[in-house]
Amino acid sequence: MDAQLKRGLIEICILSLLSRGDSYGYQLIKDIEPVLSISESTLYPVLRRLEGADCLTVYSVEHNSRLRKYYAITPQGRQKIADFQQEWAEMNKVYQFIMDGAAGPCKEGDNP
Repeated sequence: MDAQLKRGLIEICILSLLSRGDSYGYQLIKDIEPVLSISESTLYPVLRRLEGADCLTVYSVEHNSRLRKYYAITPQGRQKIADFQQEWAEMNKVYQFIMDGAAGPCKEGDNP
């Protein structure tokens, strides 16, 4: 998968997870694992980037005598998901056009 595409998909997947409820880093990695394999060294820069873009906020909660950072989606983060969904619908139309063309019969003189 293209690195830029994967980066964008990771951002949307993280925002999608956070739209279900606040979470912390390790849990986000576990929750995203069925669709994408990411490490902490991948996750935390993405979280910082999303925080810088005002797509999420960060707060700390004490857990087992330690502070745990939790991430919460913002209205801007929800808008980013909505924008992605609209763009993906447009991309799906292009994908379907390509697939329909690839499945069609070759015309005389076309290279196979």
